[in-house]
Formats: sequence, structure tokens, C-alpha cells
Amino acid sequence: MRMFDERPDIQERLAGELVIWMTTVNPAGQPQTSPVWFLIEDDVIVIYSLGRTPRARNVEANGRVCLNLNSTPSGGEVVIIEGTARIVAGGPPANQDERYVAKYEVPMSDLDMTPESFAAEYPVRIHIEPTRLRAS
Repeated sequence: MRMFDERPDIQERLAGELVIWMTTVNPAGQPQTSPVWFLIEDDVIVIYSLGRTPRARNVEANGRVCLNLNSTPSGGEVVIIEGTARIVAGGPPANQDERYVAKYEVPMSDLDMTPESFAAEYPVRIHIEPTRLRAS
């Protein structure tokens, strides 16, 4: 991703981390944060979501989101990515996204899921375009 061209350390973390924390905002203005699986594709971050959840509804109503990687136990190595999210209709389902399956097939199996059952349960494809990076 161009935003991270000057930060190979962040590129490496984004490639290796399994979970990123996604914060959306509900219509009343309350932030809601949840851990999600993600994939970097070109200049967007891809997330698959459950269909009828606050996360998907929040993105539809307000695309401004924030993503955070876990920090070290002492609060170091902070990575905060602000961005604009949108739901992508007609994008490939998770089980047809080869890179996503390669990254998450083992964690899916640990949850007694297959790529097909995961795609059925998490059908909403969300693209996040990063707009700002804050990192230590």
C-alpha cells in the first residue's frame, strides 16, 4: 500500500497479523470496536463481516472507521489506520478469495469452519481505503 511505502515495519506487521481491531460508529455516535480478520489488497484493506450486525449497519450509515493493530504489552509499536469503509456488492466471497483463504484456512478450521461455511456466515465484503496513518 502506498501509504505504508515508507514503513516496511508496518507492511510486515499487516502481512503477518491475523487480527486487526475495527472501530465503527453507530447512529447515536457510540464507537463500537471488534476484532476482525483482514487482508491487504492493492490499496484497500478487505474485511468480511456477518450480514446483519451493527458493524455492517454502521459502515452503511457512516463509512468513517479506525483500525488498530495490537500494541506491545507496554504500549509500544502502535499502529492506527483511519479510513473510509464501504460495503462492496458483487465482490468475491471469502472462499473465492485465494489469498484470504491461504491466510485464514487454518484459523477457520480451528473454529470448525470451512472456507465455504465461513463465506456463508460472513457474506459482507467491506473495503477500507486508508486516509491517515498514526504509528510509533
